[in-house]
Amino acid sequence: MPSYNCKIGTADGRVVDKIYDSTTKNQLKENLEEQGFHVFQIRRQSWSFFNGSQNPSARLTGGRFLLFNQELLVLLRSGLPVLQIFDTQIDQVETGPFRDILSEIREDIRGGSSMSDAFSKFPRFFPPLYIASLKAGEKTGDLAETIARYLEYQKRVEIIRAKVRSAAFYPLFLTSAAVIVVIFLMFFVVPRFTEIYADASVELPLLTKLMIGLSSFLGNYWYLVVGTVIVASVLFKSLVRSRRGRLRFDRFLLQMPFIGRLKTNYALSGFNRTLGTTLASGTHLVEAMQMSRGTLNNLSLEKDMITAIRRVEEGTSLSASLSQTGFFPHLALRMVSVGETSGSLIDMLADIGNYYEAEVEQQLTKLTTMIEPILMLVMGLMIAFIIIAMYVPIFQLAGTVG
Repeated sequence: MPSYNCKIGTADGRVVDKIYDSTTKNQLKENLEEQGFHVFQIRRQSWSFFNGSQNPSARLTGGRFLLFNQELLVLLRSGLPVLQIFDTQIDQVETGPFRDILSEIREDIRGGSSMSDAFSKFPRFFPPLYIASLKAGEKTGDLAETIARYLEYQKRVEIIRAKVRSAAFYPLFLTSAAVIVVIFLMFFVVPRFTEIYADASVELPLLTKLMIGLSSFLGNYWYLVVGTVIVASVLFKSLVRSRRGRLRFDRFLLQMPFIGRLKTNYALSGFNRTLGTTLASGTHLVEAMQMSRGTLNNLSLEKDMITAIRRVEEGTSLSASLSQTGFFPHLALRMVSVGETSGSLIDMLADIGNYYEAEVEQQLTKLTTMIEPILMLVMGLMIAFIIIAMYVPIFQLAGTVG
């Protein structure tokens, strides 16, 4: 995801420079304005991929973020003063950007800043939902419980992400192996057969001629093929980075068989779990919905959710507003309605998140079970096609000699 340098004005009149990650520039501007900031300038970072390791604003990994907060939670519950807590954590962190940031946060707290304000200076290390949870904990006076609730939420998010990555690994591995095998056959095996048939001066079947011609083209003009792939990748990325292109691509994904349902269920799981966590932290419903909208990770779904948020602002109930999005299933809507009526909305949202998380797990299992034999079959057919095409002349020669 691209990074942007932003010059923004805060509600207390300060002008600050921060780095944010966002799908598009327009989406980032819209999100910042919804949070109450005045946007002066947004500039995309150049070559952020290459200098990210040297960038002091580089983000924490999920595991490291969880470890830091688990230590913070234990120290808060021990009753130590805040400054001593940060002294302890700074001593445990290896020298590097994160240790420097913790030192700066400690100095800000020492100077009178709240913990949430000190953490909010580093949005790429500490996401908005985390900052909102800290603010809610400071207001209620139960910071440790708020952090514990956020940690439980983050652990569930990391678990489902790990399952998605695990499900995608084997198909990607098989696809990569197939590509490597085909490249080896086309660049090394087929040319050897071509030399043999050239010396034999035999009439080759059409299938063999096509295979030899393709191998010859790839061998002589491989740079054109590589260049075409690179140009196509760059054009696709530039298209997806634009708001209109990303919107069309996200809509296309939602319309794909099986994949569309999987992405929708994944979005429902993340949105409901995040909304329930932010509401439990004491955040207002509209603000909680705005913060949770980003977890949908799909511009088409987010656009529908913006409409729902506006309807809530106008006084419409949450269940009625969500029903207008078009992607909330009837089951989830009924559960939200029951939660609003009974006063157990937070629990219902957690149940909805659990339900669709289980749905995602089942769909991932089905997907991997289905795609593995399909990939194996495709790999076998491709390799068999190449081998048969090159061995047919040999069989013909053997028949002629016989």
